[in-house]
Amino acid sequence: MTWKRVATAAVLIPFVVGIVLWGSTAIMTLAVGLVTVLALFEYFALGEAIGHRGYRFWTAICALLILYFQWLTTVINWTKMGKFVYAPWELRVGVYLTRLFPRAEDGIFLFVLGIAVLTLFTKRTLVEALPAAGISSSALILVAFPLSYAVRLHGAGSQGPAMLLFAMVIIWVGDTAAYFVGRSFGKYKLAPHLSPNKTWEGTVASFLGSLIVAVVFARFMTVPLAHLLCMAALGNVAGQVGDLLESAYKRSAGIKDSGSILPGHGGVLDRIDALILAIPVVWYYWVVIYAPGL
Repeated sequence: MTWKRVATAAVLIPFVVGIVLWGSTAIMTLAVGLVTVLALFEYFALGEAIGHRGYRFWTAICALLILYFQWLTTVINWTKMGKFVYAPWELRVGVYLTRLFPRAEDGIFLFVLGIAVLTLFTKRTLVEALPAAGISSSALILVAFPLSYAVRLHGAGSQGPAMLLFAMVIIWVGDTAAYFVGRSFGKYKLAPHLSPNKTWEGTVASFLGSLIVAVVFARFMTVPLAHLLCMAALGNVAGQVGDLLESAYKRSAGIKDSGSILPGHGGVLDRIDALILAIPVVWYYWVVIYAPGL
């Protein structure tokens, strides 16, 4: 199992790093869109395991629309501030739609309208109405919406790509440290009712690993070390909470892994569960505490 994890990571990590550091925010949005749709469909599979069939395609459409709004917000904000010069086509794309729904939260409102129509006018039995609305809403709110902040963070200034990579690396290193330390020295269980393999020793190793990442990144970024340490600490805690949260979903569904698309890691949702909460936490620290003018 370990060699599969290492091999999969060795293939995926260079590809992901390349997109984050050298891809445009538009390319990044497309990549996040693909990951989001795959994660949503795995989440819906968990729901179906307990008899809750969601509105898969409508939820996926609204998730992609939210990503589009997040990308468009970065284009508009930075063009107005004169910080970036975007290509003309980026400013023209979706101008008419932008006048109507310019923000990510407006995508959520569109989702609610669609759920109302689907609930009232589809041929599903009424006993499915509440479970379908519930699993669809939770998929959008708990998976797609927080993950969309990867786009905002990537487009947040000249250091945006590096900050997004930072948010990802603190999770990668933290997960790796927790995995190996937990297996080798783990004795005290963290949350046996959710994830029997997680230990307090692994949790501490994960936290320290993230702090080490902050020290390393401080050598290559203009962000003060104190802020990087704070973001690493908060991001790691958020990531571990996200990991446990997904474990709770799988426990509820009686499923070990959300999928099998990534050898040694399980599904896409298994791989990004920590990032779902860590990325928004780093983003909000960045714009509220470190650079409130953004």
